[in-house]
Amino acid sequence: MTKSTSQPVSVVAGGAGFLGSHLCDYLLEKGHRVVCLDNLITGNEANIEHLSGNERFTFIKHNVTEYIDLPGTVDYVFNFASPASPIDYLELPIQTLKVGALGTHKTLGLARAKKAVYFLASTSEIYGDPLVHPQPESYWGNVNPIGPRGVYDEAKRFAEAMVMAYHRFHGLDTRIVRIFNTYGPRMRPNDGRVVPTFITQALNNEPLSVFGEGDQTRSFCYVSDLIHGIYLLAMSSCNDPVNIGNPGEMTVLAFAEKIRALCGCTAEIVYKPLPEDDPKVRRPNIGKARELLGWEPVMELEKGLGLTIDYFKSLRT
Repeated sequence: MTKSTSQPVSVVAGGAGFLGSHLCDYLLEKGHRVVCLDNLITGNEANIEHLSGNERFTFIKHNVTEYIDLPGTVDYVFNFASPASPIDYLELPIQTLKVGALGTHKTLGLARAKKAVYFLASTSEIYGDPLVHPQPESYWGNVNPIGPRGVYDEAKRFAEAMVMAYHRFHGLDTRIVRIFNTYGPRMRPNDGRVVPTFITQALNNEPLSVFGEGDQTRSFCYVSDLIHGIYLLAMSSCNDPVNIGNPGEMTVLAFAEKIRALCGCTAEIVYKPLPEDDPKVRRPNIGKARELLGWEPVMELEKGLGLTIDYFKSLRT
């Protein structure tokens, strides 16, 4: 397969979102031309506003569940288009399912037509409420397909199946990353995920809302570490799914206490009912990423949280 060696062209679907916009930045730093597609249903033009004067960057407002027609060469198609927080996919269940199915189909069609490498941003949510811990790529998951979270979990599971079908049937060169909890600047304050929720509450000196007893665990990967891993995977020859995340694990309650301390918050912690199908544990086995990509996270949690808190403070001025 011939690639544009001097200046590869990358299409990033969902490129105005939290992760997609950071990927656009990184690809531009690596010398790519970048075409960002986003319908802005959960993305934000502010995330890519700083790129508007870059001649190697193009933004096209487009819903990727509809046919994609782009002129010229395309070397890589990165599919990051999807609502990705519980609030988003509970409020947008049909759109979440459609972008997982139709959006994946349309972006795969673009990659096939252009003979491009196809990259799917999948998720640790395909493991559901796992019965295996930590989660390796070989684990098939424990997902409730008809629960409220099923619209996201099953959309991503279907997307993975379609990507592998295109790889096996059409010979398309594909990659799949399973992304674990990621945090950093450009997260939306009201997106419902634990990092922005806790930081927003702490900066307002409001009680921090912990679901259940707070003994469920999560692993938090800083966005720059994740994007570096994604790029390494894209440039590799690995067609099978690869976990990218931080294997450092902590309880949600301990995480809430850390955010309180970093923000100087004196408000108490309040406990709320656990949402349906909320995973009890979440921690990646990153042995495959270490072996195949030479990747592992380097950002210390307190430093990454400090940078994220500074970003949230900047939104208030």
